[in-house]
Formats: sequence, structure tokens, C-alpha cells
Amino acid sequence: MIDGLRDHPLREALNAEVHSRPFASLQGPERITHLAMLSGERAAETDRQHVAQLCERQGLAPPALGDNHFMADFGPFRLKWERHTEFSTYTFFQNGVFETTPFGGFAIDLVPRDWVTGLPGDLLVSVHLDMLDRQAPTPDAAALAALFGHDNIVGSLVSGGSAAVWMDFTVQEDGFARILLHDRSLQPRQAGRLVQRFLEIETYRMMALLAFPAAKRHGGVLAATGERLTAITGRMTEIEGSGKERELLDELMVFSSEIEDVAAATNYRFGAARAYYALVRRRVEELREQRVEGMQTINEFIDRRLAPAMRTCEAVSDRLETLSWRVARASELLRTRVDIQLEAQNRDLLQSMDRRARLQLRLQETVEGLSVAAITYYLASLVGYLAKAVKDVGVPVNPDIATGLSIPVIAVLIWFGVRRLRRLVAKESGSGGPT
Repeated sequence: MIDGLRDHPLREALNAEVHSRPFASLQGPERITHLAMLSGERAAETDRQHVAQLCERQGLAPPALGDNHFMADFGPFRLKWERHTEFSTYTFFQNGVFETTPFGGFAIDLVPRDWVTGLPGDLLVSVHLDMLDRQAPTPDAAALAALFGHDNIVGSLVSGGSAAVWMDFTVQEDGFARILLHDRSLQPRQAGRLVQRFLEIETYRMMALLAFPAAKRHGGVLAATGERLTAITGRMTEIEGSGKERELLDELMVFSSEIEDVAAATNYRFGAARAYYALVRRRVEELREQRVEGMQTINEFIDRRLAPAMRTCEAVSDRLETLSWRVARASELLRTRVDIQLEAQNRDLLQSMDRRARLQLRLQETVEGLSVAAITYYLASLVGYLAKAVKDVGVPVNPDIATGLSIPVIAVLIWFGVRRLRRLVAKESGSGGPT
């Protein structure tokens, strides 16, 4: 540690991560059994506790809390446990000279049966891998057919010719697939890396294929949904009236809900399939295969058998994304059309209200004129009565002349009064007054 420098709090953890899953050191002959249990994303601690139970039986230190990797020597066998995102793998190793032919015995036979049957999750991958040492003769076609039970075998030279491998990618009657590896010039660590690649190819292949049933199940539904969506978009140009458009919009909402349901059920699985398939391709490339005459290579098998299934998943995923976009686009267009019609209706309504307002204003002005005349008439009448009363008491006033002269004065005063009242009302309402 350099004085004065402060370590990042995650430095040690990040550096340890690249060393957290070391390869086993192997030297033939070796018997290996590999299990992959699909236990779900929340079962990491359950899986770790199950491994800890086996350690307690043998008096060994269990994996620490939070560990995702563990290796231990139990005497008759060695165990390597790895926890992944949604599954755990258990690999058992047994080293020693085979007392029988390959696959005549298995490493898992040395593990307590009750502990094996209690493994959390569902069994997805089970593989027996036997590694022959350098002194063992290379099996011929007849010997391979006898070991695998059939002649549909994949094989090649790997690691630059340092080893030969034969696989069948088939679940045998005992529930296990088989891999036979012949060590020709492998180093122990190199052998461990090579075995790990074979086991990961088989594990990730099956994990990737978990998406295939969902792709087949939803592919037909999405095709029918696409046809219905095409019919709806075709009807968009023929409908008239906002009522029909709202009906179409409701149908689009139903389609959108159906598509979102499928997306929610498949997006994670399809994304995981892409990741697992990429890992399979990477592991196959790392094998550096060389062809054995008359046999299909692992790379060819993956291309012919796994790649089509992955392309199907990719096609369904793309179709799902396209349908989601089409529904969103059609809904947007339909909403735009409805909005335009609503704007036209609002415009017509505003024009109608404007006409009514003008008519109301004219009516109001007419009523105001009549009101001025009526009030002038009544006030002039009062002036006339007042003039008659004054004349009766002896004042020389002509009532008719007084009434006539008062009419224009009264009319002008009332007119100004009405205008002032209108200004006050307009000011209170915020609309301004007349000029």
C-alpha cells in the first residue's frame, strides 16, 4: 500500500471476482458427474445451506455466507459448487484407475444418496464425463458405439490436438448425458479448463433452450395478433365518426394488453437465451476443434441443432417488439385522428358561441335603448306632474313646455348613466368596457 493513497472500497472485492471461480486441477483417469439444478433467482442461500449440510456431515468448513463458489475434498470424491443467476451446478470428481471400462461407475455413486435427492430445484442438466489417461488406447468406432449405446456421436480433437473428445448430447436411460475425454498431452490446469468448457457447453445449451418452448407457444398467437392488427389498421381509413374510432381504439388497447402480457412472460427468458447462447458459442470457439474424419464436430452440431432454435426465439422476440411498435403507432395515429375531430368540433362550438355572444350583445344594446326610452318617459311624466303641481300653487309654469324641455336632458343623463354602469360591470368581469 502506497502511503497517502486511499483504496476504493470495492477494490479488493472487484479484484477477487476474477479469481472467484478457479478451475479444478485434473489428471486422468478421472470420473466426473455434473448436475445443474434450476432453483430460481432467490434460492442462492438455500443452495448454499444444502452444500453446508454435506460439509457438516464430513466435518469440513462450509461455504461462507454470500459465497457463490465452493470447492472441497470429501475424501472419496471432490465437490465443486457454483451458484449462477437462476441455477446452481454441482460437479463431483473421482480420481483413480478405472476398475471397469469407462462409464462402468460414476463419481456421484460416492455421494450420500439422500443428500443428492434433496438438492433444491429441478434437475435440468446431468452429465457423466470420463477422462482417460494418456496410456489408455484411443477407442475405435465400435468401442464408442458400445460406450454410448449408439453411433450418433459427435467428436473432435481439441486444445490444439492435446485431447480427443466424444459427446452424444443425448440423455441416456439412466438420465445422464455422456462425454468421453482422452488426455493426450494436457496439463492438469489445462485439463480442468477443458472439462469446465464441456460442462458449460452442455449446461448453457440447455439453459438457452428453455426459451424455445415459449417461442413455439407464443409464435402462433403473435402471428394471429399480427393479422388482426393489420385488419384494424385497414379499417382506419374507412370509418367515419368518432364513435367508430373509439371502438377501434378500444380494440387496439386490448391488443396492446395481450402483447404486453406475452412480453412480460417471455422478455426475460428470451434475453437469457441470447446470453446463454453467446456463452455456448464462446466456449465452443475456445475448444479450438480439429476435425476427426467421419465425425461431426461440436461446432457443427451446435450450428445444426441449437442455432435454429435460437433463431426461432430471436424471430419471435423481434415479432413481439414489432407488434408492440405497430400497436403503439396505430394507437397514436387513431388518437391523432380523434384529436383532430375533437378540435374541429371545438372550433365549431366556439364559432357558435361567438355568434350567440354577438346576438346577445345586440339584444342587450337594443334592450338598453328601450330602457333609456322607458326611463325617460317615466321621469318626464314625473316632471310633468311636478310642473302641474307647481302651476296649481300659483307659479306661472307651462307643464307641457317643462315636460318637453326635460325629455332631452333626462335622456342624455340616463344614457351616460347606463354607459357608466356598463363600464363598471365590464371592469369587474375583466373584459374591458366600451369606448
